[in-house]
Amino acid sequence: MIKRILAAIVVVAALVGLLVFSQLRPRANKISGFIEADEIRLGSRQGGRVQTVLVEEGQTVQAGAVLLELAPFDLLDQRSQAAAQVELRQSELNKLTAGFRLEEVAQAKAKRDELAARLTELEVGPRKETIEAARARLDQFKAELAYARSNFDRMQGLIAKQAATAQERDQAKQSLDVAQSRVQAAQAELAELLAGTRAEDVAAARAQLEQAEQAWQLQKNGPRKEDIAAARAALQASQAALQAIDTRIAELKIRSPIDGVIESLDLRQGDLVGANAPALSMIDPSRLWVRAFLPEDMPGAAPGAKVYVTVDNQPGRRFAAHVAFVARQAEFTPSNVQTPEKRSQQVFRVKVYLDEGLDVLRPGMPADVWLEAAGQP
Repeated sequence: MIKRILAAIVVVAALVGLLVFSQLRPRANKISGFIEADEIRLGSRQGGRVQTVLVEEGQTVQAGAVLLELAPFDLLDQRSQAAAQVELRQSELNKLTAGFRLEEVAQAKAKRDELAARLTELEVGPRKETIEAARARLDQFKAELAYARSNFDRMQGLIAKQAATAQERDQAKQSLDVAQSRVQAAQAELAELLAGTRAEDVAAARAQLEQAEQAWQLQKNGPRKEDIAAARAALQASQAALQAIDTRIAELKIRSPIDGVIESLDLRQGDLVGANAPALSMIDPSRLWVRAFLPEDMPGAAPGAKVYVTVDNQPGRRFAAHVAFVARQAEFTPSNVQTPEKRSQQVFRVKVYLDEGLDVLRPGMPADVWLEAAGQP
């Protein structure tokens, strides 16, 4: 009986000792989570129809590699037009900055002098000699008309006697028509000279002279600074338009911004991609981190603190890491991280970057973060 009592006392003492030891033993400051990687969603500001798909999911690519190409449609034609406009504006600016040639200045002056003489002639009115010359031309054309009419009448008579051909008669008729036209033109010219200069003719001649004077002065003095500045501004505007089209053409090729892995791609040739919409996603395997949640009753870890990470498929290995972020606002434990009994606890989201093990660790692996060296396995 005494032995049974002693045995019971020993068992109770052992249980009490284990309970006390478990309470006094420092608890391992371990939090669990999953390894994740930075995800980059790629797209194009241009948008359009997929022309070529150059990668597939899971493929490793280098920074700058072309992943997708979109069809250009009319962008290349727009670029050709914009480039031609740049050349035109450049030639206009070059012409203004180079100034006018001596031959152009001389031609402008000659035209100005010619119009000045014409205006003077109109203002003075026709000279007597000019009127007499016009009257003499009219008399000459009348004599030619009389001869042409006489010749035509003679041909008509010969045709009746079958002494002339129809071709000879037609030639005589043509000469008669020409002579009549000359007489009419000479009569109109003489009538205009006798009537004197009209006021509207003088005004028109004066306006032409003013334009010629301005053109001559412009070529003699060279282009104005304002004109050169305007031409330069027009060139810059056309260059900016060309650059904008080149930027749109460059957006047709979606390139990788980093050395990474294609994570999600569900596009085929002919699919439509919206402007500024994600077309595919990739991850950066050089930046792995653990998303975990720190219970409110567990000693915290400040950003920058050195920690270790362990994973199930690498038993015995500890991977150096550091705390990058600790949320300031508490939240409830996510259902996929803790047991149902602890889901109602308040926790703080923690982001822990891995400093090593990037060659063996992969996104999606469950991982444990050890916050204190004393709690290391």
